Amino acid sequence: MDRSARDEADESVDEPDGGPPSAECVLCRKPTEYAESVRGSTLCPVCEWQEAQRTACSG
Repeated sequence: MDRSARDEADESVDEPDGGPPSAECVLCRKPTEYAESVRGSTLCPVCEWQEAQRTACSG
């Protein structure tokens, strides 16, 4: 799959219910559960979980 086809596939995931576009994860660039208008570092559910695991174990 070339880059443009991948970008088009990602766009279709961004708006599943016709709502506002989703923000990109700052780590992996996948769509998040947050709208683009949300401020701060947005993470997808997977990266959010991994970040929580790292901070919980840092003691």
